Amino acid sequence: MLLRFLMICLMINVPALAAEPMSIKVMSFNLRYATAKDGENHWDKRRELLLDTVRRAEPDMLGTQETLAMQRDYLAQNLDGYEALGIGRDDGTDSGEMTAILWKKERFEKLAAGHFWLSETPDKIGSKSWDSSLPRMATWIKLRDRRQPEARPIFWINTHFDHRGIVARLESAKLLRQQLLTLGKDCTLIVTGDFNAAEDSEPYRALFGEVAGQASPVVDTYRKLHAQRGEHEGTFNGFKHDATTGARIDWIGVSIDVKIKAADIDHHHANGRTPSDHFPVTAVLER
Repeated sequence: MLLRFLMICLMINVPALAAEPMSIKVMSFNLRYATAKDGENHWDKRRELLLDTVRRAEPDMLGTQETLAMQRDYLAQNLDGYEALGIGRDDGTDSGEMTAILWKKERFEKLAAGHFWLSETPDKIGSKSWDSSLPRMATWIKLRDRRQPEARPIFWINTHFDHRGIVARLESAKLLRQQLLTLGKDCTLIVTGDFNAAEDSEPYRALFGEVAGQASPVVDTYRKLHAQRGEHEGTFNGFKHDATTGARIDWIGVSIDVKIKAADIDHHHANGRTPSDHFPVTAVLER
């Protein structure tokens, strides 16, 4: 009788488990580099708030920008259950800012990973081209979702475009699009980053628009769900919690096989203090 009862319980629960949505929450967050002379907003005075912001969001995948080695390690050590990957843009080890990524290791299996520089020689460590003011880079990873082992792998790129180079931003967007198509072939695509460009810019169109009659491999998650532009979509805040009217320069893109359930700008702050000079952006995805 006991065995029969257990079998009935399992049969009842199977449909519920099968019907559970396989959602993935993605966050993109420019952390502001830790050695900046930011006074009351210095890393040491805001890192706990930043950590709390990430914990509240509880992303499955976290793409960061302007991350120094100490910040990568701080997040890896204080966020339970995440694995981290990031190298410095200057020397390919720990020197310079990173586009470090973190993912829930119980949820995802790493299949492959790597880095490239936003230049005409993307495989050359520390390289820069065009009118870029600094070396810029991208970190990528291919993941298998343990909850959907038969689904296509996820190919994810996290990046940070130059803040001064107009040509560099455009060429970086073109390179990123090409890498999504080649490195991410036969995968579900996700791209996160601080693009230092507004929605009506050439880099935005180069990444998300139609080029030579070909649709982009990715769509802008935020604009897909929020068709009408709003007044408070700015993502750079300069450490002011109410500075929300600027340009939306932090984006999350996904391939068309993904259902976008939510896309938001996280305005979390405490006592008027923000965790960074950018608001993080999030997206909840299903496939």
